[in-house]
Amino acid sequence: MSRSRNAALIAIASIVATAAPTAAQSLDPMPPESERNPDWYHLLPERHGVSYFARHRHPQVQYEPGDALTFDRYHTVDVMYTWLRRWAEQYPHIVELYEVGRSYEGRPILQMTLTNTATGAKEDKPAAFFEGGRHSGEITSSESVLWLAKHLIENYGSDPRITRLLDTKAITLRPQNNPDGSNMYLHTAVANRSTVRPVDNDDDGLFDEDEADDIDGDGVIYTMRWKPAMTGVDTVAPTMVLDERDPSGRLMRRARDGETAIWRTMSEGIDNDGDGRYNEDGIGGLDLHRNYPENWRPDRGGDATGRGYTQSGAGEFPLSEPETRSVVLWLLSNPNISVVNSMDTRVPMHLRPPSTSKSEERMYPEDLRYYQHFDSVGLRITGYPWAGDVYHTYATRNNPEGNPSPLFGHGPDFGYFYYGSIWYGDELWNGGIMADENGDGERDQLDALIWDDRENGGAGFKAWAPARHPDFGDVEVGGFHPKFFSQNGPPNVLERWASRQALFNLEMAYALPELAWEDVRVRRAQQHGADSTTYEVRVRWRNDGGLPTALKQAQLVKIVQEDRLHLSFVRDTTEGSRAPRILEPDLRGGSVWSGWTEPGRTKTVTYRVRTYGTTPVRANLRLDSTRGGVLRREVDIVPGG
Repeated sequence: MSRSRNAALIAIASIVATAAPTAAQSLDPMPPESERNPDWYHLLPERHGVSYFARHRHPQVQYEPGDALTFDRYHTVDVMYTWLRRWAEQYPHIVELYEVGRSYEGRPILQMTLTNTATGAKEDKPAAFFEGGRHSGEITSSESVLWLAKHLIENYGSDPRITRLLDTKAITLRPQNNPDGSNMYLHTAVANRSTVRPVDNDDDGLFDEDEADDIDGDGVIYTMRWKPAMTGVDTVAPTMVLDERDPSGRLMRRARDGETAIWRTMSEGIDNDGDGRYNEDGIGGLDLHRNYPENWRPDRGGDATGRGYTQSGAGEFPLSEPETRSVVLWLLSNPNISVVNSMDTRVPMHLRPPSTSKSEERMYPEDLRYYQHFDSVGLRITGYPWAGDVYHTYATRNNPEGNPSPLFGHGPDFGYFYYGSIWYGDELWNGGIMADENGDGERDQLDALIWDDRENGGAGFKAWAPARHPDFGDVEVGGFHPKFFSQNGPPNVLERWASRQALFNLEMAYALPELAWEDVRVRRAQQHGADSTTYEVRVRWRNDGGLPTALKQAQLVKIVQEDRLHLSFVRDTTEGSRAPRILEPDLRGGSVWSGWTEPGRTKTVTYRVRTYGTTPVRANLRLDSTRGGVLRREVDIVPGG
């Protein structure tokens, strides 16, 4: 067996062996991080060294659950999981909580499905799935999912639209896709977007050995600036000047051609591994949003020809990471889901497929129209400046003349091309650049600074303060807060951003397909003597939802079956040994396969049924639709009727 073939089989075996746990498995959390040795962290086989779980507590974060859930601070994984468990205990008729997998470091990944169990099982209803927290530091997305959970649970029974939604649909929510990364982000000074799986980012054979360092000890990795002496170890030429538009001297900008650069900047840190580089091999480096199986490409160095595409952060193979694997395997086991949003930060943008081509080049026009409709709905609700595809709109949003850029192994492409759904990967927050505050026709860091001073009390920017660096000597540390301004908003705007995004997701859920019986009629067609009659049973249903029971792409890849109508007879209503029989139409597996039902359209199936005897015959009707749900109804066929 070839080496590549053997590796592929090992990869497949790994996926099968680590399939997501069932709902019945344990929900017990890992021991709290405080039980770890705070001075030393050891993770076999690769990473070992000074612990990054030094247990720093940020004032913008709630670390212990309270009696009320508010969105004026960010919440740790433990706090979020506490609320998921509370809701499951308090509202068992609409909340099902279960574990779908374990993270790289073994933490549970919990998700909840909201539906009225008295009106049917979640598998028998049209469904949506909303997820946050895939990237370690992009925690606003998790808060949006948590906000939506609270909004739905607390308004069920009082808000007619929400009540009807949970009576007829199933909404699945996963606030924390990457609990390892979220824990690291909220308990330390470290800021990143990857998982915590060790990666040799600088190709020196060591793993995660040169993370950024908190030089001034304030618990946050800010920016350092200094004027290079150009002697000793500090031989890199300066690249920055003060931004003349800011009289306070806080903002820096890159020197233009012909200007004399004075300052050098970089994130706080030292050369931990002594290779002359700084912060080049931090914690992790693998990107869960490049690990999906659709159009996946190998990580850097994985192209033997040197002429193909590679994708940084892709992982060893598609679905190599348990976090992404748990999403994909769960969705493939629940093909009734029509709408997904798996969210990140920060652009902000309603971000959708395709990721390697323009929309018109590869999407069915009928499907693209649905996406474009939701683009417009999203812009109206959230006020984001952009909505569109990853390949073109995202890549050229700041420069219409720019070149498109592909992303491989990307979630939205899996969601549409592989799974056949409406799938967004929305980006929340905007770095404080709310408007053209100074009227210069641009939105940039100066506008963010003006907004921060006025609306946030200046808390988003740390004034430059002196510090001592072991290599560069006297430096200054300051700049925008990397966690709670640049990557996520300050707490005073958290609920605004989380809620608006959640309301867009909710609007997509309201558009799920919704099949309903329109008419069932029985007509005597022909009498065959005294005890035998042929009847016509005409069954009509409609789709009252905003989406079809299958996008064109879903039909192509066979992720859904056609809508199927099944008619069966109740045995104790038939006489003797001659049971009623269906004469027409021809059946496949006992059902009539009738294609898929578009929104606002009806479908009709007419049976010809022959009965025997004089006793009324009762028939059961069942309409099965992969994404439209299951409908059931009884009909009586009355001799002489």
